[in-house]
Amino acid sequence: MPGRGAARAPPKEIASVSAKISPLAGKPATEIQPVDIAALLAAYRDLRPDPSIPEQRVVFGTSGHRGSSFDRSFNEWHVWAVVQAICEYRAQAGIDGPLFVGIDTHALSGPAFESTLEVLAANGVETQVSKGGEFTPTPAVSHAILAFNQGRERGKADGIVITPSHNPPESGGIKYNPPHGGPADTDATSWIAARANALIEGDLREVKRLTLAQAQGAATTREYDFLQRYVDDLGDVLDLDLIRGSDVRMGVDPLGGAGVHYWAAIGERYKLNLTVVSDVVDPTFSFMSLDWDGRVRMDPSSSYAMQRLIGLKDKFDVAFACDTDHDRHGVVAPSVGLMPANHYLATAAWYLFQNRPGWRDDAAVGKTAVSTGLLDRIARHLGRPLLEVPVGFKYFVAGLYDGSLGFGCEESAGASFLTRNAAAWSTDKDGIAAALLAGEMTAKLGRDPGEVYREITDKLGDPANARIDAPATHAQKGRLAKLAPSQVTSKTLAGDPIVSVVNQANGQAIGGIKVMSEQAWFAARPSGTEDIYKVYGESFRGKDHLAKVLEEAQAMVDGALGD
Repeated sequence: MPGRGAARAPPKEIASVSAKISPLAGKPATEIQPVDIAALLAAYRDLRPDPSIPEQRVVFGTSGHRGSSFDRSFNEWHVWAVVQAICEYRAQAGIDGPLFVGIDTHALSGPAFESTLEVLAANGVETQVSKGGEFTPTPAVSHAILAFNQGRERGKADGIVITPSHNPPESGGIKYNPPHGGPADTDATSWIAARANALIEGDLREVKRLTLAQAQGAATTREYDFLQRYVDDLGDVLDLDLIRGSDVRMGVDPLGGAGVHYWAAIGERYKLNLTVVSDVVDPTFSFMSLDWDGRVRMDPSSSYAMQRLIGLKDKFDVAFACDTDHDRHGVVAPSVGLMPANHYLATAAWYLFQNRPGWRDDAAVGKTAVSTGLLDRIARHLGRPLLEVPVGFKYFVAGLYDGSLGFGCEESAGASFLTRNAAAWSTDKDGIAAALLAGEMTAKLGRDPGEVYREITDKLGDPANARIDAPATHAQKGRLAKLAPSQVTSKTLAGDPIVSVVNQANGQAIGGIKVMSEQAWFAARPSGTEDIYKVYGESFRGKDHLAKVLEEAQAMVDGALGD
C-alpha cells in the first residue's frame, strides 16, 4: 500500500516469510484467463463433497462457510445442508420470525440463493428476499434484521447472507446472522457446521427441499425492499445534510458488488454530489486489477487490486470503493492516495468520538488484536475505553447492539458504528457507511482524511506497519493457530523489552499469538477464510525497526510451520 510507513509487502531482507509478489500484481485482470463461469456453475450442481476430506467439509471461518465448487468446498450439497442446519438451529433457539436473505454478485451466489430458497420453503420458514431480485449488501441485511426486531420480544427475525466477501470470482460463501443482526457466534456456527456435516454424511436424507418453482411460489416466500429501507434510514448514522450543504465532490466505485445500485439511490435521495464511476456487474470481475498474488480479489484495502480507484485521486475531494458484499471499504484521499486500512480506521475513530455528542460518555473504541496500536493511543487520548478482541466482527456485536461500543473495526478494512443517537445501525460491518463517513469528515473539517491522519500522528506518533500474506496448507494453518505464549522464549523484541505475549484477547483465543513491546508488536495467525497465513507487525520507531520486528516474527513462524 502506498503511504509513509505502510506496506502490504515486507522489507526485502525478510525473505522466507515474505509473500511472493506476483509480477502481475496491479495489472489489469484481462491479462489472465478469466474464470469459466459455465464450468463453475456446472461444478456447483454436479460435484459432491466427500466429508472424509477436511477441505470438503463445512467449516465456518471468521465469517461463514466459504469455498469453490471447483474444489468441492462450496457446492449444492453444502448449501442445502447448511440451510437445513440453520432451520433446525433457529427452531431449537425459538427464532420464529422472518428470515432475511441477501446475495452478492459472485457467480455462485445466484444458484446458492436458489438452493437456499428450496430448503427454507420446505421447512416453512417465512423468507424475505430482495425486491425485484436486487443484490443485497451485508449491512442492508443486518439493518433490516435490527429494524424489524426493534421493540419485539417475540417473532424476531434473523438472516442469511450468500457471499464469500472479497474473495476471488470462483468463490462462494454463506453466513448466518441471528436476531442481533451480526455474525453468529462460535457456539452457533459450530453447531450449524457439525449438523451440516452430519447431514452430508447421511446423503442429505434429512434435508427438506422443494423444487425451485415450488419455493418461489410458496406463501412463505415474500419480497422486501432492502434498498429502500437502508437508504431511507442512512441519515440516522451519517450527517448527510452536512455533506450536501458543503457540496463535497465524492466518487464511488462499487466494484461490481452488491451495493452497485445503492449508491445512485443514496445520491438522489439526499441530493449529494456523488458520482458512480461504474455500475458494471461482471461475474469474472475482469475490470479489476490483480492482487498481490496475481489473482482477482475485490479487496478495497489492497493497492494492487485498487488501481482503478487510485486513479480517481485527483478527480474528487474524496473517493471510495467497497468489496463485493459491501461490508469493507477503501478510501482514496487527494493528499495521500489510497489510505491503508489502519490509517483510515484510526482517522474514523478520531473523528467519530469527537463528533457524536449523542453517544454515551463511556462508549468504547473497538479493535481487533491485529489492528493498529494507534487506536490504543487514540482511545487513551480521548479518554475512551478500549475493547480489543480476536479477529472476527462477531466479537463487536454485543457492544454495537447495546451502545457500549461506539465504533468497532478490524484491520481488513471492516467497521461499523452507532447511529448519531447511539442506537444500533448495523451489527455487521458496513462498508457503505464507513466510506461515506470520509465525505462527512471532509465536509466538517475542511480537510481530507489523509490530512486528518497526518495531524493525528503528529500528536500521537506515526506507526510503520505491514501485513504479510503467504500461502499455507490446512495443516500449517492448524499448527500456527495453536502457538502458545510459552513458545516465545525471547525477552526482547527488536531491541526493546517484551512487555506482553498473549494468545487471547478479551478472554477469547486469537488463533495465533501476539508479542508486544512499548513501541512495537507483531501477531501471527492463519486466515479464517483463505489458504494463507498472515503476519502483522507495527513499530512506532519507523520502518527500519519494523523490519527487525518482522525478521524476528519470521523466525517464530518458520519454526512453527516447520515442526
